[in-house]
Amino acid sequence: MIKNYPQIIVMLLVCLLWAGLAQAQESANTTGGDATGLGGTAAYSIGQVVYTTQNSSNGSVAQGVQHAYDVYAIGIEHNELNVAMDVYPNPTSDNIILQIPDFNNQQLWYRLLDAQGKIIVKEKIITQQSAINMYPLSSATYFLQVVNQENKQAQSFSIIKK
Repeated sequence: MIKNYPQIIVMLLVCLLWAGLAQAQESANTTGGDATGLGGTAAYSIGQVVYTTQNSSNGSVAQGVQHAYDVYAIGIEHNELNVAMDVYPNPTSDNIILQIPDFNNQQLWYRLLDAQGKIIVKEKIITQQSAINMYPLSSATYFLQVVNQENKQAQSFSIIKK
């Protein structure tokens, strides 16, 4: 009996390790993967039939739910100078047009900012229509601010670059 004792211990350890590594799948998923970022890693799957929600003070995660989202282009109303203007097309992949119908040589500038508030482009507005090249920029949300020489804001727009 003493001869077989090490083999029994090895077999028992192998069984325990295998049982600890075994995983069961609760649903047939169409796809999935791991998402990794600065905050950590999360495993995800698409096509789950199980639905649970985890809530915390930082937010919530709905497991097993495919969330649809809509993209809306917004203009932020903050017009200290009372100047009418419009930006189109939004979203864009190439250029946007800043149009000021009642432009009469006011001292106005536009600033294109990234999400962190860094100024990417700053130019003086000299005509009713200003074309702003968005082609070399990466896909993201940018902010277009129109200001006067005292940095009073005429209007601000949220621009989506596809």
